[in-house]
Amino acid sequence: MLEAYTDVAVFLAVGALFVIVNLAVGRLFRPHRPYSEKLTTYECGEQPIGDARVKFHTRYYIYALVFVIFDVETVYLYPWAVVLRELGVYAFILMFIFLIMLLDGLVYAWKKGVLKWV
Repeated sequence: MLEAYTDVAVFLAVGALFVIVNLAVGRLFRPHRPYSEKLTTYECGEQPIGDARVKFHTRYYIYALVFVIFDVETVYLYPWAVVLRELGVYAFILMFIFLIMLLDGLVYAWKKGVLKWV
């Protein structure tokens, strides 16, 4: 049974070795002459003003997380729709329950005010 995974293991090992060798060769041959202007923060040709670590309101992070959650969850809809006829009514009911839970999460986020941008 493990023989079936030998090709995958060899492929992963060769891929990892390829990345490591390329990074090592690049480190050996690239020029490395740092000076203060090279090490400063680049801001589209403008002189950096203030601290580079700006504090953003937590609302933006929550908004992004809610987007990612719903975006990733809706990715499951396409493969389900492709094979729906083969899966039958049971899969339809399960996906309906899944969509109800997504809708419930969206309503919850909406009521909590997470979706307000400003």
